[in-house]
Amino acid sequence: MTLKRYLADRILDALNKINIKFTEVLVDRTQSPEFGHYASSVSFNLSKILKKSPYEIAKDIVGNLTDPSELIDKVEIKNGFINFFLKEKAFHLVIKEIIKEKENYGRSNEGKGEKIQIEFVSANPSGPLHVGNGRGGALGDVLANMFEWFGYKVEREFYVNDMGTQMNLLALSVEARMKELLGMPFEFPEDGYHGEYIKDIAKLAVEKFGNDIWNLPQEERLERLKEFAKDTILEWQREDLEDFGIRFDCWYKESSLHKKGLLKEAFEILKAGGYTYEKDGAVWFASTRFGDEKDRVLIKSDGSSTYFLADIAYHLDKYRRGFSRIIDIWGADHHGHVPRMKASVEALGYDPNTLELIIYQIVHLFRGGSAVRMSKRAGEMVTLRELLDEVGKDAARYFFVMRDPNSQLDFDIDLAKTQSTNNPVYYVQYAFARCCSLFKQAEVRKIETEKMFNCDLSYLKDPLEIELIITLEDFPDILRNAFYNRAPHRLTFYLESLAKSFHSFYNSLRILQEEESVMYARMALVFATQQVIKNGLDIIGVSAPEKM
Repeated sequence: MTLKRYLADRILDALNKINIKFTEVLVDRTQSPEFGHYASSVSFNLSKILKKSPYEIAKDIVGNLTDPSELIDKVEIKNGFINFFLKEKAFHLVIKEIIKEKENYGRSNEGKGEKIQIEFVSANPSGPLHVGNGRGGALGDVLANMFEWFGYKVEREFYVNDMGTQMNLLALSVEARMKELLGMPFEFPEDGYHGEYIKDIAKLAVEKFGNDIWNLPQEERLERLKEFAKDTILEWQREDLEDFGIRFDCWYKESSLHKKGLLKEAFEILKAGGYTYEKDGAVWFASTRFGDEKDRVLIKSDGSSTYFLADIAYHLDKYRRGFSRIIDIWGADHHGHVPRMKASVEALGYDPNTLELIIYQIVHLFRGGSAVRMSKRAGEMVTLRELLDEVGKDAARYFFVMRDPNSQLDFDIDLAKTQSTNNPVYYVQYAFARCCSLFKQAEVRKIETEKMFNCDLSYLKDPLEIELIITLEDFPDILRNAFYNRAPHRLTFYLESLAKSFHSFYNSLRILQEEESVMYARMALVFATQQVIKNGLDIIGVSAPEKM
């Protein structure tokens, strides 16, 4: 139990004594030591309900407070706020809890193994992954880590859109580049793919198929080239994602939906529910009946199905696979798809609240203060591989999640490469490395570090020590807040705040040079800090280097 939870329970107990039923009490850190360590504004929340002043309510609460663990030094009412001043031993409990829980500090099993699926990245297999895919990938993987941290069973899925015009253009583009390589007459498709990577695939195709490919009818030749190009690109994408720290449990191909007849099945469910109608030679889904702004086409006038029908069939299959919650993470260009997908899920007979769609905004790359727009390999975009080669996995993942997904992200390549405290990921990793360095120094000096686990923590009294402990105590609540708001950036903000508190402590106070009782107490505090930084970095998928 955190200190904030302890104080909240004290307030709830006091309210119960005065016959006020209230379930949610928030306790937060104060902005200044003069207002104590923690404060609650619960009296303001109750003021309108009880038609009493916040001060009167606060006075009633404080008059009925109990402190069974004797952690509270004093309580003050200031402008209606209830301010708590805690005893030093309260903060020592935080250190003991972290030492006890270690890598489990902040974890919970509230998910109880509930089976959920997170689908993310899902880039078309028509080219390399770009930096936008990187942002979606980092966001999806970190959220998956958070779900696992809270006891859910998570399946990560990549949806492979391997059908349609884009795949036909891919095959035609590769065929044209093969002819170019062989000195044959060729005509490049008007809307074809122009990146250098097409030439790379063409070279590989020439090596694989030889001259025999030209003896095949064009339809069969293009089908083989399409499969070869798709598989090649998917392998590139898989390698890039693994180097980015992401492994998918399932790569689900759209073509399998057609083979299983799921599009027809999904359509028949909608039709049987009375949610389809014909108009202008097409068949429409009456999605406005479920709150969408307009109805959507399912079957075009030429008889072909739309991508939307495939999406409906895909989500039907997700639910049938037993996921109780489905999360889709899509780019900004999919914002308009949210209401129609919610509508389709409800029309299929499932609870639309079990489908969660997270939309993230675009990424702008900067180098030297100027925007980076073009890729050497892909032409029209900067690839994830190019970014990884330049800044590395750790910086890429951290930078991609350190801003609210709803905000556009300005990614400063120069800053991400800088090995200085101006670089946020370096700043956090450096704090961890400093912790490791201290224990290595202790080992060289033959200090019995295991004594810190049972030392007298009453020597931790300095304001810098208390500030660091209070920040450590924040971790479970910050993590929970980031998880429930689908906001990993709140975790990066926290880690930077923790690193700042630690650097201040480390730079101002002696540790190994102190007499034993103080030394071991401070070593215990360093150990706790090291553990919490490691836990946070693990969730983000960033390494915790012992030396920098």
